[in-house]
Amino acid sequence: MNPLEQKILERIRKEGPISFESFMDMALYDPEFGYYVSRGQRVGREGDFYTSSHLHAMFGAMVGKQIVEMWELMHFPEGFTIIEMGAGEGYVCKDMLDFLKRAGSEEQRLTGSFYQSLRYVIVERNELQKQRQQERLQEYKEKIAWIADIREAGTISGCIFSNELLDAFPVHLVRMEDQLREIYVSHNGAGFTEQTGDLSSDAIAGYFSDAGIELERGYTTEVNLRIRDWLLDIGTVMEKGFVFTIDYGHPAEEYYSEDRNRGTLLCYHNHEFNEDPYKNIGDQDMTSHVNFSSVKLWGEDTGLRALGYCSQGTFLLAMGIDQEIAKLAETSTDYLFEVSRIKKLILPQGMGESHKVLIQYKGRELPRLQGFSIRNQLRFL
Repeated sequence: MNPLEQKILERIRKEGPISFESFMDMALYDPEFGYYVSRGQRVGREGDFYTSSHLHAMFGAMVGKQIVEMWELMHFPEGFTIIEMGAGEGYVCKDMLDFLKRAGSEEQRLTGSFYQSLRYVIVERNELQKQRQQERLQEYKEKIAWIADIREAGTISGCIFSNELLDAFPVHLVRMEDQLREIYVSHNGAGFTEQTGDLSSDAIAGYFSDAGIELERGYTTEVNLRIRDWLLDIGTVMEKGFVFTIDYGHPAEEYYSEDRNRGTLLCYHNHEFNEDPYKNIGDQDMTSHVNFSSVKLWGEDTGLRALGYCSQGTFLLAMGIDQEIAKLAETSTDYLFEVSRIKKLILPQGMGESHKVLIQYKGRELPRLQGFSIRNQLRFL
């Protein structure tokens, strides 16, 4: 047993079987041995997985372009704040600020003015990750602040952005037997095992009843209640503005379809995925897809109204990434390689279809955003 497995076992011996959510929380976020706490490289070529921000700087540029429009639609507030949660290695922040600074120097008055007035805040609890971000973002140290909890930001107007954050929240695992049961983690002396028991929270049953979802017998799936808590925290700091979420997932109707009767939980280790959360504990990532319908509904409870929902590929094309690719031909020293990376952001075979974009808004208006000018799929949420 590694130290994290021993720590989990000791908790089980003390408390009895623990919910899968508790197990996943320890595996990913234990302050001593959790996956996201350890020093090793986790993302990119030498890590376990890629995110969009690792493929090409144009991803962060298009995110920045959309946020400039948000600022414009809010009538150019001087105190516009971007809060990024789950900033990872800091690539989106760097690429966004590079784009805004470059655009400003090229005498694009609107973008330049936005860059000058922008306040950027990164929410990061992991000190090691924070240090890596600060090293990468050294050029912008005067513009960026770091906090450990979003509630430290005070009241803000602006945009709260996340890329592949919600999929890493620990989830409850449930299985429909004679009634809805929750999966708990125990240990039989040889390894970690699963057993079902009563639901650990009434909110789990309410999650399905509120959405009108009925599961067939034998159906196993996840419930991500931490998204609700995340939105409640956002509601405490957001006076007016946008919540800009990119992640892989589905609306409820697709998420709980017959062909996903084993759920969506996946583990990633050395760029290979598996469905066994009980191996490589503390040394592999664990994720589950996002139910975007729940993000929309819970957002409404905190005053956030959905403005648009579509695939990442559709969003990037609406933002004009094809025009930026054309410009790249004039400056790139390895155009074909760069285009091959960008295609992974757009095409259905890559992240273009698996990743979705949802933008919500708190305010009296219902602004129309360029990112949803091609297609808006709110009716499916």
